Amino acid sequence: MNNEQRDEELWQIAKARAGFKWGVFSYFVVNAFLVIIWFFTPGSRHYFWPIWPILGWAVGLAFQYFHAYHGNKFLSAADEYEKLKNKK
Repeated sequence: MNNEQRDEELWQIAKARAGFKWGVFSYFVVNAFLVIIWFFTPGSRHYFWPIWPILGWAVGLAFQYFHAYHGNKFLSAADEYEKLKNKK
């Protein structure tokens, strides 16, 4: 792998990590806004409906985290092959 390919790979990793950080920021801002709406809506205190977007978005953030910080190595067949090969 030459330097240009390595730089492109590092650039893609940096973009994915920055995107994840923006996603976390957006997650907290938007979900805080939803909780505020829930809190100030008359008669809605008996059912905490913001839990559904909070949980759903958290699942998406988990996938984004694994992509940004573990990349293709998380479920890589090539890595599993190398592990098995090195055991012999």
